[in-house]
Parts: sequence; C-alpha cells; structure tokens
Amino acid sequence: LTGLLYGVEFKAGGAFFSCKIVFNIRQSKDSKMSNNELYDAVIVGGGPAGLTAALYLARARYRVLVVEKDRFGGQITITHEVVNYPGVEKTSGEALTETMRRQAQNFGAEFLLAEVTDLKLDGDIKSVVTSRGTLRAFSVMIATGANPRRVGFNGEDEFRGRGVAYCATCDGEFFTGKELLVIGGGFASAEESMFLTRYASKVTILVRKDAFSCARSIADEVMSHPKIIVLFNHELVGVEGNDMGIVSATLLNNKTNATDEYRAAGDDTFGVFVFAGYVPNTSLVKDKVALNDQGYIITDENKETNVKGVFAGGDVCIKPLRQVVTAVADGALAACAMEKRAAMMHDKTGLVPEVPNATRKAPEESRASLAPEPENEGKFVSAEMIPQLNAVFERMENKLILEVGTDASEKSAELVGAMQELAALTDKLEVKTVSGGADTPVVRLLKADGTYSGLAFHGVPGGHEFTSFILGLYNAAGPGQQIDDADKARAIAIDKAFSLKILISLSCTMCPDLVVAAQRLAALNDKVTAEVYDVNLFPDLRSKYKVMSVPCLVVNDSDVSFGRKNLSELLEHLSKI
Repeated sequence: LTGLLYGVEFKAGGAFFSCKIVFNIRQSKDSKMSNNELYDAVIVGGGPAGLTAALYLARARYRVLVVEKDRFGGQITITHEVVNYPGVEKTSGEALTETMRRQAQNFGAEFLLAEVTDLKLDGDIKSVVTSRGTLRAFSVMIATGANPRRVGFNGEDEFRGRGVAYCATCDGEFFTGKELLVIGGGFASAEESMFLTRYASKVTILVRKDAFSCARSIADEVMSHPKIIVLFNHELVGVEGNDMGIVSATLLNNKTNATDEYRAAGDDTFGVFVFAGYVPNTSLVKDKVALNDQGYIITDENKETNVKGVFAGGDVCIKPLRQVVTAVADGALAACAMEKRAAMMHDKTGLVPEVPNATRKAPEESRASLAPEPENEGKFVSAEMIPQLNAVFERMENKLILEVGTDASEKSAELVGAMQELAALTDKLEVKTVSGGADTPVVRLLKADGTYSGLAFHGVPGGHEFTSFILGLYNAAGPGQQIDDADKARAIAIDKAFSLKILISLSCTMCPDLVVAAQRLAALNDKVTAEVYDVNLFPDLRSKYKVMSVPCLVVNDSDVSFGRKNLSELLEHLSKI
C-alpha cells in the first residue's frame, strides 16, 4: 500500500488554511512481503508526539508512516494562541503542528489518512490493520491522544448540540450575545473561556476546587477579564430547558452544600461549555499493552510499553504535564529507541524497508510559514499544489459536472470562481451555472449524463471541508475510497430512501468525519443523498433544527443528531430510523 499525500492551500472567507488529501492505491496482490511493503515504524496518531517521532526517524533515514484518523496536528490545532512553546514567540496550534508535519515530510516521512481498526503486536513484525489495508512494521508507536471528558450532569446528553458543547472553535459563534457557563479549572477551560468572550455577553466559569490548576499568569488574565466571572468550589448539578435551549441550571457550592439556580438575564437561553479534562484514546490497545487504572499507557523511560517494539507518546501516556512541549519530548525519546530497534531488526531479519523518496528536499528549502505566496492571493488553490491535485484528478474514473446554483451574492461568485479553478485542472470536471433555486449558493455533483450523484455542498467548500469536498469528487467519479467490506455491503444493501443534511462550520475539526462518511454512502447507494450546508450561510436551517453545535445530521428532515460519526456509526444510526 502506498499513501500519497497531497497538500492543498486555499482561501475561504479571507483566511488561508492547509489541508491534506490522501488516497491509498493497492499496487500489488502479491501476499509475499517485500522491502517496499514494510516500514521501520508506523505511528498511530498525527499529533505533536507522532509528528516529532516521524521527523526524527525520517531524518535518520528510516522508513516511517504516520496514520491519522481525523486531521494531522491533534488537539492543539484548536488552540488559537500558543505563547509558551520554547523558541516560538507566538503562533497558533494549527500553524505550529503544520510546520512539524512539513518538517517530517521534507525528511521523507509518509502520511496516511485512515482509521486503525486493529493491532497485531506479537513477533518481530507488527501489523496495523486500517480502513485502507494492513501495514507492517518493526515497531509501532501509539500517539492517539485523548478526547474531551463528559461531566455527567443532569441534562448533559439531552441538550448536547442544543446548548451543551465541547469545542469553542466549532460552536462558540452559535452563542453570540448569549451568556455562557464554562466547566473546568485547567488550562483548556481558561484559554477557551478567553476565546468565548469574543461571542458571549458574559462567561461564568465553574471551578470545582478553590483555585485554577493552570499557570498563574493565565489564571490572572482570566480573573481580570471584564466579561468573565469565576465561581470557585462550584459544580454544575444539572440543566433544564425547552425546545429553544437551556433556560436554567442548578449550581452546587461544594464547600457549603448550598445550591443556587442560574438564569441568564431576561430569562434568555444560555450555553454550557465543558472543558473538564480528557479520556485517553486507548481502546485500540486495551488488553494488548499495560494500562493504569485510568486507562493511560504505561511506558518506560524510552517510551516503550511492556510489549517489545510497541511505544507510546503524548496525552495517551501517564504524565504530570500534558503540553505540546512534553508531547514532542515523548516523540523524540520514542524515535531514538525505535531507530535502535529498526537497526537490530535489519540485521536479524535481513529485511530493510525501502524509503520511496530517498532524494529529499533540504529542510532549509521549505517555506517557513503558512502564509500564501503573493502570486496566490485571491486564488482558491495555490499554484504550487496544482500538480498534486492533477494527480488526484487523474485517478478519477468518470467525468463529473459541477452544477453551480447561484444568486446575486458575493459567495455565489466566489463559488463559481473556485469551481472554475478546479475544472481548469482537468477534463474530468465541467462547470455549469444555473441561476436561482433554493439554498444557494450550491454546487451539485452530476454524473456525465447529467443525473444527480446525490452529493452537494451549499456554500464554498473551504476551511476543513476542502479535503472532504475533493474526496466527494473522488467518490462520485469512482473508484472511491477503500472501505471495510462489511460496511460496503451494508451501505449497498440499504433499500430505504435517506435524505441526509449535514450542517457544518468551516472551522469545525470534527465535521469532516461525518461529511466524508455521508458522501461515501451516497456515492455507493442511489437511495441516499448527502447535502452539506455551511450553517453560517443558512441561518434559517440553524433555527429550524435548533442547531447550537456542529456537526449536525438531519435525516429525512426529521431525525436530528449531533457529533462526529464514521461510516460504521452512520450506518448503525440509519439502521435505527
């Protein structure tokens, strides 16, 4: 299996983003392992720990592959301002980790967007089973990070997506002019509360203890903010509300055991954001490597687990401080140990993985920042990435018509220009514009004969949705992404019509999973349609479905649910409707 990485930069809403599109092509059916089918190391997870390990291994001329399920960069990508990373005065989490990824790539590291479904860790050669095939390597590093922890207060599940949220970047805008309760006393709570003041009229932070657990400088900044009130020794017992959202909350003072009712000014609805720590993503290695009672991976000083050749780094490990700087330290330590194991395995097995890009661009030749080159300003796709996009389009089996529905708005003109740029790269895409119609601007993917493929995007597919849009083209034109055989069979077997609306925000890091899953399903089954909406352009839909969190999935205009879903989870959800 060869993973091909295509970097694409694009402009949407005045901001430049960076995204990666990965396609996996099966090159041989020969079951015998050859050197070009083997890796020195496979890293599961593309956050700071995984990217650092990849950089060190690739620089030492070992073959390394980073497998990432969601997006390269990890949790830090949603942090808007990083000011405590040594040597970097001020940056964003996304820019910092994109620089890490680019450094690793320049040294020869390979990248694959796929979901790891199983690990076989016995023996000298480990197997990493993914949604795009099985990978084999001398060592495996687990860098899967952690997910936000739910608190368990009354009403948390009931109002998820309708007042209860976990991502300030994704959902903060939905609470413009509203009051907010924020749960948590750590760095994430403090940092995200500061960000939420951009939208909220007032932010009240509930801290269980009598002080913040983050740095004093950050706590002081929060305490002095005119929009923020901090209640120490307070917990959220529960929330109540109606179809419009949350209208009241019960707060507990855990020192006096007194309870109070919280209501927003004018009895308006308000939101609750939860930043109460994380749960380690260790389900993949449960019963395979040693974990502590909280589910974190136990490692030695070299970041090796109790299983030889299996390493771990980042937030998935036991550690007193969970910061980018400690994650990259984990990655460096693990990489050095994996280098030694790879050299030993070369001698023992006689197998030496072939590095496919042995001629590498020197690090100093790479661009130092994510800022666009002047000649790319105003363009949807940067000039330097056109050859890579052409390689993607060459793999498409059939032609598509990009039918752009327009109105008199600037967004319509932007969408037409974006689609024309893509179509200019290949004869497999043709742009047709139609005036008027509902829910414009919109681009619908039509088959070569003019019939609807079932895939559409309402708005301009920028931000984190550019990748999913290109994947949508690939899926609609064929052959499409490789998926699990069982999921494919279930998708094809659906005999009931499903109209899927996916409401997203271009800044949402969790939305692409659901978008890609819905589009893949629609491409496989003519009874399913998947239409994606930039909810910020369609406030009527936000009101109709009472959306206060993304992604939001609406099935047949009636069933409404929130949160990311992969294809298996989407199929399971539809089976219950």
